[in-house]
Amino acid sequence: MEPASGSGSQPLEALLNAALGGDERAYRHFLQEAAKLLRRFVGRRVPQNAAAFDVEDLVQDILMAVHAKRHTWRRDEPVGPWLYAIARYKTIDAYRRHGRRQTVDIADFSDLLDDPAAIPTAVGQDVQRALGTLAGRQRAVVSSLTVEGQSISETAERLGMTQGAVRVAFHRGLAALAKTFGSRS
Repeated sequence: MEPASGSGSQPLEALLNAALGGDERAYRHFLQEAAKLLRRFVGRRVPQNAAAFDVEDLVQDILMAVHAKRHTWRRDEPVGPWLYAIARYKTIDAYRRHGRRQTVDIADFSDLLDDPAAIPTAVGQDVQRALGTLAGRQRAVVSSLTVEGQSISETAERLGMTQGAVRVAFHRGLAALAKTFGSRS
């Protein structure tokens, strides 16, 4: 399976971003490019001699779901996994309507899915955003102790500080984070 990007000059993410911003031409181009990918996807999963399954009908059904759920795509994530997840569920729904069970091997999607370790998580992004609010030494100390998991002595040695200074910087950093991001109740 090919990566989920448009065959034109813009990747699907850029087209969908523009479309969500109101660009109708970009949305039309996104749907055309998505339909090409979906035809290949569906064509590989629908039985060759199944009269009850029409590839184009199923692609149109998927595109309708994509249209209805376009607001659920997270702009900072790739379009491919989101698009193929919708396609997978719509394909399974089609099999259910026709009394068949569809099992999908995750290996079929291995070239489409990003390495989970390489994908920034919401928590990771929140941690980086929080650390970004701290001053240099405090940021280095808090990051070293909490994110990197180093000990106070390792942090002190690496940063050329005393262990007491590391403790003070750590507690001041946590206090600054609590003041900035603490509960507002």
